Amino acid sequence: MIVTIDGPAGAGKSSAAHSLAKRLGFRFLDTGAMYRAITLEAMRRQIDWNDSGALASIAENLDLRITDDCVFLGGEDVTDAIRSFDVTTHTRHAADNLAVRQRMVQLQRELTADADFVTEGRDQATVVFPDAEYKIYLTAGDEVRAQRRYQDLISRGEQVTLAEVLQKQQERDERDRQREIGGLRKAEDSIEVSTDGISPEEVVQRLEEIVSACR
Repeated sequence: MIVTIDGPAGAGKSSAAHSLAKRLGFRFLDTGAMYRAITLEAMRRQIDWNDSGALASIAENLDLRITDDCVFLGGEDVTDAIRSFDVTTHTRHAADNLAVRQRMVQLQRELTADADFVTEGRDQATVVFPDAEYKIYLTAGDEVRAQRRYQDLISRGEQVTLAEVLQKQQERDERDRQREIGGLRKAEDSIEVSTDGISPEEVVQRLEEIVSACR
C-alpha cells in the first residue's frame, strides 16, 4: 500500500510523512533526499553542472542506502549534509536531468515494492505512483514555508538570511512548476491540505484522519 505526499518546498512534507508512516506502521521514503544525495556527490566530485552525462552516471552508480531516519552515501551518513543551503540550491541540476529522474523513478518503485510506504516528493502521485491508494497534496503560504526553512537552516548553523531563503524558494517553485517531467503538480485525485496556522502534530492528525476515512 502506498500513501503519497506531494507539495512545494517548505510545506512540511518530510516531517509529516515521516510521522504519518510511524503512526500507520508503514515505511517512509524521502525521495527528495535521493536527488540531494546525487547533488552532494556531484559537488564533491566537482563536476560541471552542464555535463548531463556525468550527473546521469552518478545516479546510475550511486551507492545509496535510505532508512526511515537516515541517508547513507557510500556508507557515510549524509543525512545532515544533504540539507545544507548549498546542496539545496544546486539540487535543481539533478532534478532537471531526465536520465536522473528516470533512474530515480525506477529506484523508488523498486524500494517500495515489498512493503507499505508513505512517500513524499513532487511527483509521487502524478508520475511515480499514479495508482497509489492514498494521495495527499501538502501546501502552505510562501512566507510560512520560507520561515520554516530559514529556522531549519539556522538551527543547523547555516549563515543565511530570510530574504535569501525566500528568493531561492520562489526560484525553486518556478522551476518545479515548469519542469516537463516530474514537475510540481497536484494530481486530480489528491486531497489538498494546507499547513498554515496549524501545528505539526495537528497536520499529522489530519493526514491520519484522511487515510483512515479512505480506508
